[in-house]
Amino acid sequence: MPTLSDFTANTITGEEQPLDTYSGKVALVVNTASKCGFTPQFEGLEKLHEQYADQGLVVLGFPCNQFGEQDPGDNEEIGAFCQKNYGVTFPMFEKVDVNGDEAHPLYKWLREEKKGLLGEKIKWNFTKFLIGRDGTVLKRYGSTTKPEKIASDIEKALAS
Repeated sequence: MPTLSDFTANTITGEEQPLDTYSGKVALVVNTASKCGFTPQFEGLEKLHEQYADQGLVVLGFPCNQFGEQDPGDNEEIGAFCQKNYGVTFPMFEKVDVNGDEAHPLYKWLREEKKGLLGEKIKWNFTKFLIGRDGTVLKRYGSTTKPEKIASDIEKALAS
């Protein structure tokens, strides 16, 4: 059975990153967008990252332009936007597709593991997946779930 460690992704600066780098950590994987009504969630995601990083949490951001073309910039522009406007220090990756035939393999797996309101499809930006220390998907959260509402689930995952 696949786990987070079985995948690789390119960082926002273009380096290939094996996700087994995060083995043994709790991960919150999020498809992000810079021009979305939910974009202010970057602030809450960064707070979670700062608050729980020492206990083993990592937030992994994956920009996506599939929903209303709300992340049209290139990877450099996206990275600069996240840093300048929200002080993002958690790992950001290259822009990916999360739905369809061209979806990143990580997202194909996430969607299969935890279905949402639209079945396997991701409905919108800022869909979040909580991954346990063992690399398996624990929960899926929709766009409207604010990062701070996930804190108790993160604490449970960090404790196990």
